Amino acid sequence: MIATRRQFVAGGCAALAGMTAKGESRIAGSFVNDSFVRGHQIRDRAPSTAASRDERIPLVIVGGGIAGLSAAWRLQKRGFRDFVLLEMNGQAGGNARSGENEVSAYPWAAHYVPVPGPKAVYVRELFEELGVLRDGVWNERFLCFSPQERLFLYGKWQEGIEPAIGLTRKDREQFQRLEDLFGAFRASGGFSIPMELGLSRSPRDLDRLSFADWLRQQRIDSPLVLWYMNYCCRDDYGAMAADTSAWAGVHYFASRAPEEKGPLTWPEGNAWITRQLLQRVGSFVRTGKLVRRIERQGNRYLVLTDSVRYVTDAVIYAAPTFLAPYLIEAFGPLQKFEYSPWLTANLTVDRPPRGADTVERAWDNVVAHSPTLGYVDATHQTLRSQVDRTVWTFYWALAEGSPAANRALLLEKDWRYWSEAILHDLERVHPDIRSCVSRIDIMRMGHAMARPVVGSIFDPQRRDLARGQGRLLFANSDVSGLSIFEEAQFRGVEAADKTVHRLGRA
Repeated sequence: MIATRRQFVAGGCAALAGMTAKGESRIAGSFVNDSFVRGHQIRDRAPSTAASRDERIPLVIVGGGIAGLSAAWRLQKRGFRDFVLLEMNGQAGGNARSGENEVSAYPWAAHYVPVPGPKAVYVRELFEELGVLRDGVWNERFLCFSPQERLFLYGKWQEGIEPAIGLTRKDREQFQRLEDLFGAFRASGGFSIPMELGLSRSPRDLDRLSFADWLRQQRIDSPLVLWYMNYCCRDDYGAMAADTSAWAGVHYFASRAPEEKGPLTWPEGNAWITRQLLQRVGSFVRTGKLVRRIERQGNRYLVLTDSVRYVTDAVIYAAPTFLAPYLIEAFGPLQKFEYSPWLTANLTVDRPPRGADTVERAWDNVVAHSPTLGYVDATHQTLRSQVDRTVWTFYWALAEGSPAANRALLLEKDWRYWSEAILHDLERVHPDIRSCVSRIDIMRMGHAMARPVVGSIFDPQRRDLARGQGRLLFANSDVSGLSIFEEAQFRGVEAADKTVHRLGRA
């Protein structure tokens, strides 16, 4: 199975810092893209300046992540151009943004898209437009080069992330039993991407217990198998199996074809897609616009920012839904919307490490039983014959413990603490890593991705938001309960189509 890394929002920059560890050379770095200050202004309903002018426009999109940009892309393709997109940060893209240094571009969060199946028609339409898919053939330049993934297990690297070396008979039997179960779920048609297309045939009872409980029901008790199941939940949902709906745990494995090729990836990750979308809809995007309030006024809506009050007939709310109670007038509390905190770091690696790194470097590198999720090599897609310097994007979902406590930890600990923790983790397999790295930049996100807790997938409130409230449509991927690219794009496109229909502008 192809594992995933997800999702963040950000903006801004913190002061430069440096550190010297264990007598090694100085490592520079900083916190980057910190957006929690603006987020806390919304949460605390901090006073703002009154808007200096009104602007009348038929439609406002709030949020410039993949969902908002996809809504804009769809609207433009349908000939609807009477709208603006407001993005809080200075750069649009949300979880699909990137950075760049003298070595390479690199992702700050989402870094690939699995090859979309036939049901993901909107994704395939976009990729055909971008030249990623032509006449049913995927452009080899955008498919991940080999070797794609490797796992450090029992003191050595193996190809692939699912454990395959040193397995006992019990390990093999339980892996096979799960593969058979997931195959049956896949054949049922109840697990699809986009998920909306399979929900009517999907077993709701799976959403009433945790994935860990479901695994116990299947008599899965192999430590290695359970590690892998927990890894997949941490990787896609930022949560342990005990904190994940069994429906979501099954969906991870049953929603995609096991023999799929891919994934599709770029040095800058999914920011490559963001850039292509901005080339098409960038004229509608207004960055640095913090929305303070959305109010109903008769048949219209007022969208208030610090400088402009937008008077509009419809709103596509594509920002994270957890902010809705603080922004939207008369919006009640959210019941089943929980979010996982993450940090991502980009490490400038000046020379390849030695020691345990005795096999060919892979794109995705995971260490078994680590609390982190490993790292991705940004220069893996390069066509150069020799690469000395590179950038590693390191992912860490703070999955153990409560999300609130982990959010507090993210803000409490300084850059030096997190840098030391990252280096300490990498020393498990790269003992000389400190002498290889010259810079570590870290991005923190307290609400990085929707966490599909028990009961969240079929939660009535989530289903109501998916339908929309008149001319107020909700488009963030967290409306699906799964923070993945295909869900964000699907929600954005669907919201755009519903808005055009409800405005009578077919």
